[in-house]
Amino acid sequence: MPELVTVQMRQSGPKNVVTYEVIDKRRPRQDRLVSVFKKEAEALAKQQGVSLNQFILWSVAEKVSALKAGLDDPNFPGIAYRRGASGIPVPVLRGTGIRVQTIVISNREWNETPAEIAAQYDLSESLVKEALRFYQAHQAEVDPLIQSDSLLEMSRNG
Repeated sequence: MPELVTVQMRQSGPKNVVTYEVIDKRRPRQDRLVSVFKKEAEALAKQQGVSLNQFILWSVAEKVSALKAGLDDPNFPGIAYRRGASGIPVPVLRGTGIRVQTIVISNREWNETPAEIAAQYDLSESLVKEALRFYQAHQAEVDPLIQSDSLLEMSRNG
């Protein structure tokens, strides 16, 4: 007889609470994938300090905005565009809101390595490296954003 149900035990939380998850193998694979994606989204939302609903809305808004603008570069799947306060599309690390220019400044001006930047922003090192490669490919687009931020900061500091 084929196995229809799998039981997984997990220990988590401050008190090492044991939870059991029943995986019904009769459910379509798509339903099981949705459950996996939901758990991943919950973990990412928690990491960002927002609710699952906020995270989903944020992600959908980011994707819709990118599709409308047609700006995403398929060579850099970890980079998306988000409209800044000025309405100008700004490249960000997908799902984080961290601007590519922030990564570039950390690397160029503060001489931080990709590993140091990844640790500082709780990112994967591969995503930081992708942001730096994106900058190399889109330097003419990112440099004015960096310069604009620099001028704004100088005006604030008198």
